[in-house]
Amino acid sequence: MIAMQNIYIRTLSLALILLIDSSMANAQTKLPVKPLSIGIYAIQAEVAATDSARQQGLMMRTKMGASEGMVFDFQAPAGVCMWMKNTLIPLSVAFIDSEGTIVNIEDMQPETTDSHCAKKVVRYALEMNQGWFKQKNIKPGVKIDGLPLK
Repeated sequence: MIAMQNIYIRTLSLALILLIDSSMANAQTKLPVKPLSIGIYAIQAEVAATDSARQQGLMMRTKMGASEGMVFDFQAPAGVCMWMKNTLIPLSVAFIDSEGTIVNIEDMQPETTDSHCAKKVVRYALEMNQGWFKQKNIKPGVKIDGLPLK
């Protein structure tokens, strides 16, 4: 009886370890990267261009490089809102129209479900570490080069 319990515990432990490893691997998987620029500032932006990639976004990531970000391509102009459920790092999001012009920028707090919405229809959203746009004096009306994404 004790031997069977030990086998059960070891099997359960192994399954749990595999589940944790699998979810951490999924959380840290990087998407294809596209170089973008805003004036003199270069950005290495992961591209979330599918429904599943947009839904995953930066969830479960614990860090992001200073010049790294994630650009969400919604494929066509749309009313867009973002939230931070299961996102562990504070982010700022720039909502961008089809011409590559920033419409508005919002700061978002980790692990919240507060909605942060574009002020008009947009095609893209670019997430960067919180404060990145402000530190570089990048405001609505500024154009991002490298869009549209191909």
